[in-house]
Amino acid sequence: MSNWSLEQLLAGLHGEIQRRLETARHAIGHPGSKGDASESVWLDLLSKYLPKRYQAETAHVVDSEGEFSEQIDVVIFDRQYSPFIFHFEGQIVVPAESVYAVFESKQSASAEYVKYAQQKVASVRRLSRTSLPIPHAGGTYPAKPPISIYGGLLTFESDWNPPLGQPILKALEAGPDIGKLDLGCVAAHGYFAFNKELGHHEIVEGGKPATAFLFRLISELQFSGTVPMIDIRAYARWLTPQ
Repeated sequence: MSNWSLEQLLAGLHGEIQRRLETARHAIGHPGSKGDASESVWLDLLSKYLPKRYQAETAHVVDSEGEFSEQIDVVIFDRQYSPFIFHFEGQIVVPAESVYAVFESKQSASAEYVKYAQQKVASVRRLSRTSLPIPHAGGTYPAKPPISIYGGLLTFESDWNPPLGQPILKALEAGPDIGKLDLGCVAAHGYFAFNKELGHHEIVEGGKPATAFLFRLISELQFSGTVPMIDIRAYARWLTPQ
């Protein structure tokens, strides 16, 4: 009989993430360095445990019209079919068509940071996305509609008391749909997710939030399917004089 324990493995993964986020929050004095460390924890988690068809990076997103998003702490994008637009000395720009999800990373959840994350998410969703017909042995499939881009917020703590009560739900429901946060984690307390069938956010408290969030994200990505076939020629036109 095996001595492995799935329960302990998953609990250990959450415990590691929570400890690292807690260390970043309490042991690092400089606000910028504190934020960078927390961001790094989330990127490391996603890079290790998401399927390899996805990549997670801090990046800007650009569309074929030359419009850019704000800098996004965590961009989850396709690496199987989509090219980088730019990658130099840690600066990454990815095409809007390749994006599956975007997250803002903060030390603690608050109304201010929920609104800030909504603005970041909106800066990506408002970008234009191309889609080409897909060739196959018998002809071509019609161009695939762009997928819905998930948006969210990742934190260690919450400024609210209780941490995941009505105030955070009120903040999540505020603002335009283009900035809606679909999924997020407050690693010390729980995670939230938008229930499409019921049309509102749900809170899942306790347990092992970091691991539970990760599995919920993977599940949502599975139902997203594959990003559309990018029209790279729409980007190539910027290589010639306008």
